[in-house]
Amino acid sequence: MRRAWTHWGTSQHFTVMGLPAHDAGTGLDGPVVGRTSRGGDFVLDPFDAYRAGLVTNPNVVVAGAIGSGKSTLVKMMVDRALSRGRRVVVVDPKGEYGSLAAAHDVTPLHVGRAGWCWPPERDAPATIDFVQTLLAHARRRALSAEENYVLGRTWREVSPGAPPRVLAALYERLGVFSDDPRASAEKSLALELHRFVAGDLAGLYDGPGDPLDVDAPLVVLDISHYWGSDLLSLASLAAVAAAQHLGRRCEAGYVVMDEAWALLGDDASLRWLQGSWKLARARGLAHVLVLHRWSDTGAVGEAQSSSRARARGLLRECEITWLFRQPPDEVAEMTATLRLTPREVASLGELARGQALVRYGPARSLVQVTPTRRDGAFVDSDAAMRSRDA
Repeated sequence: MRRAWTHWGTSQHFTVMGLPAHDAGTGLDGPVVGRTSRGGDFVLDPFDAYRAGLVTNPNVVVAGAIGSGKSTLVKMMVDRALSRGRRVVVVDPKGEYGSLAAAHDVTPLHVGRAGWCWPPERDAPATIDFVQTLLAHARRRALSAEENYVLGRTWREVSPGAPPRVLAALYERLGVFSDDPRASAEKSLALELHRFVAGDLAGLYDGPGDPLDVDAPLVVLDISHYWGSDLLSLASLAAVAAAQHLGRRCEAGYVVMDEAWALLGDDASLRWLQGSWKLARARGLAHVLVLHRWSDTGAVGEAQSSSRARARGLLRECEITWLFRQPPDEVAEMTATLRLTPREVASLGELARGQALVRYGPARSLVQVTPTRRDGAFVDSDAAMRSRDA
């Protein structure tokens, strides 16, 4: 019996229906990270994709359950980026990038111990905005109108001297009010600044000498000392602030933020990150957010709050998403944030280890990540578990 075909479909139709059936890959040249479901090489460098018109910005989200393969992918992405002459700063909250650093003859820098961090912008608006972010983050509430006024006035007094240690300079002026109950705003700011200069937050954003140097091709900022503590999000922000120095170079650079929920969960940090996102193309920065539990983003603020909307907006603006296997209870928030189609939702539950649904602009590919023998030296996240079983 002869079948009569009555409908023709193009790749555009498949895209509209959310079907990755075309799966021919990106068509880009460069180091391979995997193979598409049709067996072709899969190459995806954010900057090449942007220049080719595949995406409108170079920002990336990598998400998946533990053991799904996302850490392997991220380390391979970093290695491929370095081979292309990209610069990379990794914010490492659990000390998991030591093997990758060793493969590139790099020693991780322990933030808060090896040195302190500060963003490169030294103009008054950018500086005071970052100080406001730090103080609001540390106290878990926004500054009052009076505190903002006092902080702005004090900064105008110290800024003409362009102090290398901004927080120390501000504390030097406001510290005299630490015991003065009549100057409530000054006292409040002084006590908070003291935490950064000589208290529990000392060494993150202020210290002797210059801030940490991130000029090497690969910089791993290890903040594992703060893992499990209430200070993790502030340590994460410190590392990201240091990574902004990449934007001062006329070269493409990656800022990899593992356990990104630590930043997305704080509204003050989220506001500051939004500014960095908007300048990604101008600065030549690709932010790579790594999420282990997508539901962590659903815990940002109340259901209809501006914080939740900001977190979703930040993730939605990442034009490249690598989505690995997800448990059913994680898919709802991901669907709401990324506006996944029913076909995409169904495919997430069917992915094997190392497989990902990759979204780049309007295109979709099903990709099996394929580490090489060389990659094995730095992508293995289960070595410790196997040694204990032996």
